Amino acid sequence: MIRWINRLTQNGKFHPMWIVLAVTGVLIVAAIVLVPARYEGSKEPRQNVAATPRQLPAANLPEPDSGQHDLMQTPHGVQPVHFTPPSERDMPSGELGDMIKLGRNIFEHTQIYAKGLVGNGLNCVNCHLDAGRKADSAPLWAAYVMFPAYRSKNHKVNSFEDRLAGCFRFSMNGTAPEYNSKEMIALTSYSYWLAKGAPTGVELAGRGYPEPGNPPLPPDAQRGAAVFQANCAICHGADGQGSKVNGQYAFPPLWGNDSYNAGAGMHSVKNAAAFIKANMPLGKGNSLSLQESWDVAQFVNSHDRPADPRVK
Repeated sequence: MIRWINRLTQNGKFHPMWIVLAVTGVLIVAAIVLVPARYEGSKEPRQNVAATPRQLPAANLPEPDSGQHDLMQTPHGVQPVHFTPPSERDMPSGELGDMIKLGRNIFEHTQIYAKGLVGNGLNCVNCHLDAGRKADSAPLWAAYVMFPAYRSKNHKVNSFEDRLAGCFRFSMNGTAPEYNSKEMIALTSYSYWLAKGAPTGVELAGRGYPEPGNPPLPPDAQRGAAVFQANCAICHGADGQGSKVNGQYAFPPLWGNDSYNAGAGMHSVKNAAAFIKANMPLGKGNSLSLQESWDVAQFVNSHDRPADPRVK
């Protein structure tokens, strides 16, 4: 090869630049052929993966309505104090007794005794069972002794009257009674009497709803629909619109225009799950599993209802 090159060089038929041009041409061809092939080889193989439903991690489960304080949260190691409210037969007589009885009537039959303040079909007793007496159903006697208290829901220290006003505004989707009104004084008197003898500023056993804990799986409205039809529809109707007797709701609507608005504590899935776990179906509290309680709460709160009045 060398002698052949020398001979061509001596004959004037070869120039060294030919080698440079030849090598350059080879490199260009190699780049055209090999680089795209390597790029194709670096791609991930296309996988035919079916779409899976989005699931929230446990840490992102819906939080309770901020500041609602309807969940029982006793600090670790602290034993809650047990308390029993007075019986109906111990209700006092006289003017104070009359005001306490009016408060009880407003609480049980809000649609009759405070109709002008209510914007839906609910009564106070729908969320606070047994006329506000039942433990683990946000009883009045346990709430009364914890006020005044700071609530992050409205970012201020609230009086008990503030708390009652919030119920009318959100849970009842109505208008808060004036603080010196007959309705407000009657409800406060009834709550005061139910808490007679209880220590103030002390967490009482049965306050609010028991903390439900996280479910094994993220709450699912589709599973909740099945739980609802099997356990709740018989009272609240297959369409969740409640059932009436003589024009009054015997069992409350769970969504729609006659139910609580989107600013109510019950619109928090966690709060609703806690209430349902401890109290539903009516008279059969704690019969649903934790998962069923969360699922049906998710289902109930997935429906349309009146807007949060704080949202303009």
